[in-house]
Amino acid sequence: MLQGYLRPAAFAAVAIVVPVFLAVPAAPAQQGVPVITASVTLVESAQESGPVQRATRDLESDFTRVFGRAPRLVNDLKDAGPTAILIAQRQNLPAGVDCATTANTEAFAFSITSSGGAKRLVCLTGADMRGTIYAIYQFSQTVLGVDPMYLWTDKQPAKRVSISLPKNFARIYPSPVFQYRGFFPNDEDLLTGWVIPPKGEQSGIALSVWDQVFETILRLKGNMVVPGTWTFPDDAPVHAATERGLIVNQHHAIPLGVNVARWPADVPYNFSTHPEILERAWTNAVAEYKPDEEILWSVGLRGLSDASYASLDPSVRGNDPLLGKRISEAIADQMKIVRARRPNARFVTSLWQEGARLMREGYLKIPPEVSLVWADTGYGDMQDDGRVAAGQGMYFHVAMMNGHANQLSEMVPVERIQEEIGRYIKAGATSYILVNTSDIRPVAMTARALMEAAWGGVPQQADADGAYYRKWATEEFGAKSASALEEIYKDYFAAPSLRHPFYGIPRLTSAGNAPPAPPAVSFTRWDGDQHYHSEARRLILDDLSVHQVIAIPSQSPKWTQPRVLPSGTAETRAHALDQDIKDGEDAAPRWDAVWKKAVAAEALVDPERRQYYQAEVLTMITINRESNAMLLDLAKAMKDADAGDKTKAETEAAASLTALDAIQKSMALAEYGKWKNWYRGDWLTGVYRTRELVQDYLSHLKDPMARLPAPASWSGWEGYFHIMAYEGDRSVDVH
Repeated sequence: MLQGYLRPAAFAAVAIVVPVFLAVPAAPAQQGVPVITASVTLVESAQESGPVQRATRDLESDFTRVFGRAPRLVNDLKDAGPTAILIAQRQNLPAGVDCATTANTEAFAFSITSSGGAKRLVCLTGADMRGTIYAIYQFSQTVLGVDPMYLWTDKQPAKRVSISLPKNFARIYPSPVFQYRGFFPNDEDLLTGWVIPPKGEQSGIALSVWDQVFETILRLKGNMVVPGTWTFPDDAPVHAATERGLIVNQHHAIPLGVNVARWPADVPYNFSTHPEILERAWTNAVAEYKPDEEILWSVGLRGLSDASYASLDPSVRGNDPLLGKRISEAIADQMKIVRARRPNARFVTSLWQEGARLMREGYLKIPPEVSLVWADTGYGDMQDDGRVAAGQGMYFHVAMMNGHANQLSEMVPVERIQEEIGRYIKAGATSYILVNTSDIRPVAMTARALMEAAWGGVPQQADADGAYYRKWATEEFGAKSASALEEIYKDYFAAPSLRHPFYGIPRLTSAGNAPPAPPAVSFTRWDGDQHYHSEARRLILDDLSVHQVIAIPSQSPKWTQPRVLPSGTAETRAHALDQDIKDGEDAAPRWDAVWKKAVAAEALVDPERRQYYQAEVLTMITINRESNAMLLDLAKAMKDADAGDKTKAETEAAASLTALDAIQKSMALAEYGKWKNWYRGDWLTGVYRTRELVQDYLSHLKDPMARLPAPASWSGWEGYFHIMAYEGDRSVDVH
């Protein structure tokens, strides 16, 4: 067994990548080790559930990619050939077959035995439905060499004629470290725009793409999904997730599945004055889920479109004790509503934004049967203030849509992920872990790192030495590139400028204690890919419209965003320009150095993996490096224009435009093969929109009489206008 890893006392040890296993002796009748070829027979009882059968079909596809054809599939051992692979939930094992089993939740076993003294039998047995699914996918990964993230990394397994099973193949994989583990594809603009759903699909993201998401979660041994941001309980992805064997969860802004972004116009949303309206909405949402769907119910109370509830209820505004009381009352009501239909329901509540503050202040009263979930800041810092306790859980972003973090590229280093997960494991806070993945492909590495830790734990010390980067690079780009890419990833995560900290709890030290600092200490925040574009558009719109920037109500769903206020005076604008120039100049040498290393390392990458290297590494660095250059040149142009140096300003604005062209060129290179139109849905970061405005600004510099763009701010709701288009004019049922 591996030593020196964190995990709850119930388990002996963990591995970084593959779950810990116990050796299982082969059956006495076995002679030698079976050889796997396309001629093996897959044996799966007709008793196996639909989700297990779906996973078996994926195994057939994996065989085809490795051996050139799928094996024969039968439902009875008597129909099997000389070598067979038996797929069975423990309770469905054929009588008299001596396969290794385990009864622990979601655990599974590999073993080798014989059937009737004649057939060589490879057993993939699960303690339950999901344990059986994990056995199938672990066999694909361990034996066939299938990358669990292949749908996003394009990694194909090596072609083989035969594969001898390792002598230590027989093993038992124990239950996972975290009880609930899954993805939240949030702010899903790229996934929505990539593949247009066929007419009639009740889904923003095409169901074919959703199926790829669900398969990936299961290959990473996850067991739940939050199927989109603003969805209804009877939307097609909810049903499709169930058919794949996943638990359906709701995120913090839509407790019980009430799609508050589609709250009907002119209907009060106020639990203080009209609790009966919200209670009807909750009751109706619960009823919309199918009885056979496995739900992990999120409870809580937020406002519309992920705003604080206090934004809708003046009585609790500025009154944290009363706000905490209202949320606590809502949770109690929601639990009663759910239990009226599902007496054995399980609940979580996520302490996002004001929730963490109210919990720290002692104003939230959470029933003990509700798993309390702390959230991070969006930058990898958990907001529990060192108070996390056994039985709690975590909500963690590897992508974050807030106008300043990351939507198109990686941002949170693996070391940070492992630090925080390790701290929660040490506290026994392993009931729940949800990873916000946004569009998945841009954050494939960190999404996988987090899910592997959720299943098997983390190293005793966080990954400061880059071991995970080396492992990832070896698997995805070839061993020759591993050392170079380890340094590139380290430098990449260290390259952005630290910027404008936001206030909250202190960041914990490695010892788990808050460093000595005033109570108003702030979290570290750094520039993600969105920041450059949000800031550039703000500067241009302010400049061209003389601070008369307004929101476009028609771009929002049901609830209209508040008016965007003017950005400030000329003095504050000058300060912003100075800050942007300082930050850009500070970061530019680091980005240049990362880029130089990445270009040089391409020669070390396996030739067949260079297209993915372009998408995963070169495009990712280009987006950040050139976005930093774009904002730096734009800020300089505005500064020089204010000083009356029109010629210099035009040159700098043109350089800003050139940087945006470089981004779009690199994005196009990442749209190879099946990824055609991948960036079509870039509505939230909006590189194309930034380019339009920079072009308008340059035209204005050259000719003050040139036509100006409308003085409007695209606040992000334009993206949701597309993401939610399939919902038509549907509203939450409050009757």
